[in-house]
Amino acid sequence: MNHKLKSYILLTRLNKPIGSLLLMFPCLWGLIAACSSLSDIKQNMFIFIIFIFGSFIMRSAGCVINDIFDRNIDVKVERTKFRPLANKAIPLHDAVLIFITLSLIGLCILLSLNLLSIKIGVAAFFLLIIYPLTKRITHWPQLFLAVTFNIGVLIGYSAITNNLSIAIFFLYMAGIFWTLGYDTIYAHQDIDDDISIGVKSTAILFGNSSKYWIASFYLLMTLSLVIFGIISSQKLLFFVFVLAIITHQFLQIVKLNIKKPEVCLAIFKSNQYLGLLICIGLLSSYI
Repeated sequence: MNHKLKSYILLTRLNKPIGSLLLMFPCLWGLIAACSSLSDIKQNMFIFIIFIFGSFIMRSAGCVINDIFDRNIDVKVERTKFRPLANKAIPLHDAVLIFITLSLIGLCILLSLNLLSIKIGVAAFFLLIIYPLTKRITHWPQLFLAVTFNIGVLIGYSAITNNLSIAIFFLYMAGIFWTLGYDTIYAHQDIDDDISIGVKSTAILFGNSSKYWIASFYLLMTLSLVIFGIISSQKLLFFVFVLAIITHQFLQIVKLNIKKPEVCLAIFKSNQYLGLLICIGLLSSYI
């Protein structure tokens, strides 16, 4: 593969789709929750497709702006020192141009939706830009990521219904607590480098108590899912899938070893299956 092309793929993380999936699933939750039947989903299939495409576009945009802001930090972190901007494989102006291009594509997708969805999407875009800076000022950058990464629940739901319900905010909260959990796990990969550099994270804040915090976040996620299910009158099968989600969360906590980066990464990646479980649980109401 051409070295330059490989560098652009690394910059946009197209070689690591896990982030795009974790961004995509909340969008699908919102879309599925907004529909009333499988027939309704089929009628809105075009919206589903553009949200899936948009998830990959905006995740790449988020990675690029993150690397632009963190290029002088990444070079000091073992896991990120070979990123294209950190090792100067790609010039800064190229990265800025790529970010602008991806953002414009995202804007075109957003403008195809209704006004409410556009307003939420614009707010999400500003959060996307702010997020990379939060690790410099607070130990809670994971919270900013959670609020940003899961706002697709609201955009997806409003794209079909043109309104927001109380129930959908509990589904959004479930996503926020979910991301707080899995991104704290992810942050433990870099905790030693982050401490020496001076950047902040929930992993540093919680330290050896991280397992208890992550378990608490997952408990709150489950509670939010249950409240959503009750308010939105989900069928019994949805709650069966909630039990499967609880099992997945429990196994994550049991297997977690915050001292082993490879274990943290594997558990982080396993959350793609948890996101899928929620999608299937929501779809089960149409059976």
